[in-house]
Amino acid sequence: MGKNNFRGGYGGMNQAAMMKQAQKMQQDLIKMQQDLEQQTYEASSGGGVVKATVTGKRELTSIVIDPEAVDPDDVEMLQDMIVAAVNEAMRKAEDASAQSMSRLTGGLGGLSGLF
Repeated sequence: MGKNNFRGGYGGMNQAAMMKQAQKMQQDLIKMQQDLEQQTYEASSGGGVVKATVTGKRELTSIVIDPEAVDPDDVEMLQDMIVAAVNEAMRKAEDASAQSMSRLTGGLGGLSGLF
């Protein structure tokens, strides 16, 4: 009974290994975030007459509007196409971030929602 000493079991090496693994995950997370922030995501609407580009930081960097999309009598449609293109580009950036986080956290379940 006196030989059941758990200091070398869960407390020693496993705790150190867990800390090392957590530090590596944190480093991987930082690198992943930096990589995502440098990516750009493009989406279009109206059959391609409006194109929006955003960064992984969710910053709109470009709007390209085909002159054929500009109808002075229907500005509202152009505005709707711009909103649709920007929203889709933002969704692409968010999806890429979620996929990267899922790969990083692996089987840790709900942990990805913490970052």
